[in-house]
Amino acid sequence: MPPRMLQIGVTGGIGSGKSLVCQIFKHLGIPVYDADYWARWLLSNNSALITAVKETFGEHAYDQQNQIDRQFMAEQVFNQSEQLNKLNQLVHPLVGLDYQKWVGQYDALYVIKEAALLIESGGYKSLDKLITIYAPENMRIKRVAQRDPHRSLDQIKAIISNQTTEENRQELADYVIKNDENELVIPQVLLLHQMFLKM
Repeated sequence: MPPRMLQIGVTGGIGSGKSLVCQIFKHLGIPVYDADYWARWLLSNNSALITAVKETFGEHAYDQQNQIDRQFMAEQVFNQSEQLNKLNQLVHPLVGLDYQKWVGQYDALYVIKEAALLIESGGYKSLDKLITIYAPENMRIKRVAQRDPHRSLDQIKAIISNQTTEENRQELADYVIKNDENELVIPQVLLLHQMFLKM
């Protein structure tokens, strides 16, 4: 019987550097599933999800081309954890199914699932190992402000407050990669890569 493919989660707060870490894994030839990208894709392409979102948030959730109105949705869930939970409950199960389908296409020693809300959604429980990316909050806020000039400081802080705490992430993670400009990221990723190959 062939060995079971390892499934590794990568998470971290907004602006921590998940994408950077996952780019390094990709360069090492490891398949990476970007859950946040596919969640956005499903919101604009999955007809059952589109219907459910319209029923929950109203027709204005989508534009004439049936693309999700991100500005409208941001206003609906901004600082409203109940509304955000409703949206997450519609999206997360479908992302989970999509990920399972995606995993089935690969014959690799391990794959990576990258998601901002891997802990909050409970998605980490079905994975073999969990990596969290650490960066101090003030550094993360600065990075997001530079990357997403359309977001206000209040919006960035609201996103952070809707995510789990750094303590909780590190408590649940098997490994922590520091992206705080004190340590080089590539050697930390290479070390984990070698470890996973041996597993």
